[in-house]
Parts: sequence; structure tokens; C-alpha cells
Amino acid sequence: MDQRRVARVAEAIREELSQIIGFEMKDPRLTGVTIAEVRVTPDGREARVRVMLFGSAEEQKTALAGLEHAKGHLRHELGARMELRHVPELFFETDTGTEALGRVEELLRRVKKNRRELT
Repeated sequence: MDQRRVARVAEAIREELSQIIGFEMKDPRLTGVTIAEVRVTPDGREARVRVMLFGSAEEQKTALAGLEHAKGHLRHELGARMELRHVPELFFETDTGTEALGRVEELLRRVKKNRRELT
């Protein structure tokens, strides 16, 4: 894939994972999880998903374990929702960087705007 397509696929995966984890999954371990960034390899077979985890260290560890547990379900959902030749293997990493805070704020603004438009 060319770099522009890789970037579009990564953003689409980030949006879908945010939707699935944030609004559709019932696992209480995942309540403090925010998808900060997704990086897809050029061949599209792997995706590094950077997540922001809120709460205590123990809650963060539990949330990461919940993501690892849900990995198969998340890949299945991505495959059903996206037209990809290969659904990438998901690898979750914690993101503690400050650049992600700006990204999260932007995502929250989008969610609020979308909710206002729906009502």
C-alpha cells in the first residue's frame, strides 16, 4: 500500500475501534480506554494501537488485559465493517505522551458535536 492509503486505513481502524470499544462493548474493564493512534504496517498485516488508559495503575493493567482478551472479537468486527484484503493483527501499546492529550480533546469535541447533531 502507498503511504496515503496506509494513513487512511489507520485512521479508519482508529475510528472503528473507538466506536466498538467506546459504545458497543459491555466489558467494564474497557471503560477508561481511549484509542489515541493506530499505525499500520505498509503491507497492512499489523496494526499498532496506542491507547490511553485512565485510572490507577491496577485499573490500567486490567484494561490492557481486557483489550488483549477482546483482540479476536475486535479483529472480527473490523473485518465485518471494513473492506480490507487482510484484517491486521492488533498489538496494543499504552500511550502516555502529551501529544495524545490534544488528540483526545479533539476526539471528545467531535463526539459532542456528533451527539448534538443527532438530537
